[in-house]
Amino acid sequence: MESLIKNTFSFFYGENYNRYLKRWLDIIISLIVLTIFSPVCFIVAILIKLDSKGPIFADVPKRVGKNGKLFKMYKFRSMIANAHYLLRTDKKFKKLYEEYKSSSYKLKKDPRITKVGKFIRKHSLDELPQFINVIKGEMSVVGPRAYYPDELEHQQEEFPQTKKLVKKVLSVKPGITGLWQVSGRSEVNFDKRIEIDSVYIKNISLWSDLKIIFKTPLVMLSGKGAI
Repeated sequence: MESLIKNTFSFFYGENYNRYLKRWLDIIISLIVLTIFSPVCFIVAILIKLDSKGPIFADVPKRVGKNGKLFKMYKFRSMIANAHYLLRTDKKFKKLYEEYKSSSYKLKKDPRITKVGKFIRKHSLDELPQFINVIKGEMSVVGPRAYYPDELEHQQEEFPQTKKLVKKVLSVKPGITGLWQVSGRSEVNFDKRIEIDSVYIKNISLWSDLKIIFKTPLVMLSGKGAI
C-alpha cells in the first residue's frame, strides 16, 4: 500500500510528471486558451495589419528548443517588419544593437516597436500564438525561455559560469511562461534568469506548474517588467 501511494505521488513530481502528465496538461490548457482567446487573436491580427506594414506573425529566426533543436516560434508581430534582421545589419541601429547585447538582449526603449506592438507586448498578447507551438510539442505552457542561437552563444561567453546550467535548461522544452517570468520577467539578467530556470527544473512538479500558471494572468494584466 505504501509503495502504491509513493508511486502515485511520484507521477506528479520530477521526471515522471515531466514525461507523462505535463504533456496532457499542456494540450488541455492550450486548447482552452486558444478557444477562449480566439476573438482576441482575431482583433490583434487586424490591428497589427492596420498599424504597420508587414506580416501578422513576427518574422524572426528559429529559437533553441529541447536538446538544442531549433524550431519556429509563433508570435504576433510587435515591431516593424524585419526588425530582427535590421537590428543586426542596419548602420543606424549599430549603437542600439550594442546596447541590446550589453543588457542581456533586452531593450527598455526600442524604436522598432509599433504602437499596437507596445500594448500587446505589455500584456503578453503577442505570445498567444505560442500555444500552437505547445500543441505541436515544441514548447510547454511552463518552462525556461526559448533563446535565439546567437543570443544563447553570446550570453554564455558573457557569463561563462552559466554553461552547466544552460545544458540543464536545454534538457526540457521551453515554455510560454515560467518561474523567472512571474518572478521578474525582463527585469532580470541572463545569469539570474538561467539560475531561476534551473531551480524550476530541479523542483518541477504539477504543483509548481499550477502556481506559475495562476500567477501569469496577474503579471500579464499588470504588465510589470514587460519590455
